[in-house]
Amino acid sequence: MALAATMRPLVSLALPEKGAARLATQLFLAIVGTLLLILSAKTKVVLGPVDISLQTLAVLLIASAFGLRLGVATLLLYMAEGAMGFPVFQGTPEKGIGVAYMLGSTGGYLAGFVVMAAIVGWAADRGWERHPVKLFNAMLVGEVVMMAMGFAWLAMLIGAEKSWQFGVVPFIVGDLIKVALAAALVPAVWSLLPKRP
Repeated sequence: MALAATMRPLVSLALPEKGAARLATQLFLAIVGTLLLILSAKTKVVLGPVDISLQTLAVLLIASAFGLRLGVATLLLYMAEGAMGFPVFQGTPEKGIGVAYMLGSTGGYLAGFVVMAAIVGWAADRGWERHPVKLFNAMLVGEVVMMAMGFAWLAMLIGAEKSWQFGVVPFIVGDLIKVALAAALVPAVWSLLPKRP
């Protein structure tokens, strides 16, 4: 039982033990998480034909801090906001809104964000977010799965060669940097916290 108590994600330190207060806190954190995702989507660096956002970094940080259930719930809330037509994604409203945008060229990546959050959140629930190497490995797996989903969806729309050229290659270095940064940052936060008996 003591081991189970120590292997909880970072957010568990802020959550009340049970009841309405716990649910309200989780809802508040999910909303804050979606605001972080929106901000990260709108913060971009233009590199040639593609824009690189901080969204991958935000997904990794949210999943590793929130754990599996709250992390995935936060991503699903974000997707629901987008499906309802709110301009929460990187290319909205300029390139469309709602479900039509989500089924466009970025659809596979958006779905991949949810799967990536599940993978990293699962690792966080097991205490991996306290160990940089373990966390990096989990985040890298999540990143690869997310990119594979994005590539597969994009390949159906524009073909495999163009998908690889425009949907994967330009993002490899930047996303590896974001994975490394997130994998270093979260354990660093844990190391600053006082040790609990």
